Amino acid sequence: MTDETDKAYQANASRDGRRVAVVTGGSGGIGGAVARRLADAGIAVVVHYAGAAARAAEVVESIHAAGGTAFAEPGDVAEPEEMARLFDAAEERFGGVDVVVNTAGIMLLAPVAEMGLDAFDRMHRINVRGTFVVSQLAARRLRPGGALINFSTSVTRLQQPTYGAYAATKGAVEAMTLILARELRGRDITVNAVAPGPTATPLFLEGKSPELVQRIAAAAPLERLGTPEDIASAVAFLAGPDGRWINGQLLFSNGGAA
Repeated sequence: MTDETDKAYQANASRDGRRVAVVTGGSGGIGGAVARRLADAGIAVVVHYAGAAARAAEVVESIHAAGGTAFAEPGDVAEPEEMARLFDAAEERFGGVDVVVNTAGIMLLAPVAEMGLDAFDRMHRINVRGTFVVSQLAARRLRPGGALINFSTSVTRLQQPTYGAYAATKGAVEAMTLILARELRGRDITVNAVAPGPTATPLFLEGKSPELVQRIAAAAPLERLGTPEDIASAVAFLAGPDGRWINGQLLFSNGGAA
């Protein structure tokens, strides 16, 4: 990192000298790991949640216990007014926002021929509309030197049966992310997406037998599932000073599984 980049990166730190991050879905497995990893890097974190207040509180408490700074804030990612209040809360508490990480999302699986439209619409509302709403606010309100990190999935390349509708939502996220990076020319804001592979979270493990999980883990050259902490490390790289020259990219974090 050059001295000029370092100065730009630090110029808009919060009132107490910290950069500030908003992590949507911060009560989840990957979201919680991301929030803790960013806090470990000295970033003040707003832990967003929808219905899991207790889990969000646990994430905040773990950050405080490790000497970090965080608070939890609720909201529906698909509702602009609620997400605007989230950004307002971050700005009121810390003075601004430097990093936005969109981990909020759901995964509903069925063959395309059998997927109910209600389920598809629900997934589209959270994964696509929610990411769009938060990305739009980030584009308007991130400070220079900032970073927006959205979430796709390695399934868009693996093309596994039953994942068609889910992969379609993440394909949309990839498209909007890569275009937004170009639209923010001249703002000194990076926009990237992380595409995890199979990761040991409750969302992934739900409904899978131990035998199936083992087969999936063995498919990767590293012969294991990813961990939330693996994914959080990729996010921290993109959010930090060493990732400032990475922009408009899709970073696969999957151990070589795709």
